[in-house]
Amino acid sequence: MSTAVSRFSRAERLVHRTTAVLMTVCIVTAAVLYNGSISVHVGYRHVVELVHVYCGFALPVPMVLGLASRAYRADLRRLSRVTPGDRRWLRSKTRRDGRIRVGKFNGGQKLNASLACGSILVLLGTGVLMYFVGLAPLAIRTGATFVHDWFALAVGLLVVGHVYFAMKDAEARRGMRTGRVSREWAAQEHADWLAEVDDLGTTR
Repeated sequence: MSTAVSRFSRAERLVHRTTAVLMTVCIVTAAVLYNGSISVHVGYRHVVELVHVYCGFALPVPMVLGLASRAYRADLRRLSRVTPGDRRWLRSKTRRDGRIRVGKFNGGQKLNASLACGSILVLLGTGVLMYFVGLAPLAIRTGATFVHDWFALAVGLLVVGHVYFAMKDAEARRGMRTGRVSREWAAQEHADWLAEVDDLGTTR
């Protein structure tokens, strides 16, 4: 039987799942609100709008609460550091053959995390301006609506891409679901991280 390697803590998995649920609800409710044919069939537009707004306001909450976890904070530091190896990984057409040694997160995962977090902040800020109409004049709120709509579309595409790549890697999904991955997968996909795990003696 393959040795399992601990990859994500319970707190990290909970943050990911909660954020995923909130993001999914925001995307679905946004589709209802912005597509007239769907909106007619669903009805309850005011309820849908409230669900969208409050789930949007709640999006940063799991990430903020996750800061109480040491493992989560350590992974945030990893995600924020872009190395020369990450840049080579992003440019390479054969990035998954294992020849470029990768830490716990590859360049694509770091890029996805940065885009997602930045977009959430933009959507939150523009959403606040749109919802609390007394905060800014009409011209600014109109601009906020324009930015919000286009960023929402970009985030939707980003999520689709994230799910697409996740569906192609069952072991990565297992790591997020159970917190553990096989040693063979780690050696192939994240060799530098596996070496770090072995040095710390956290293989199980």
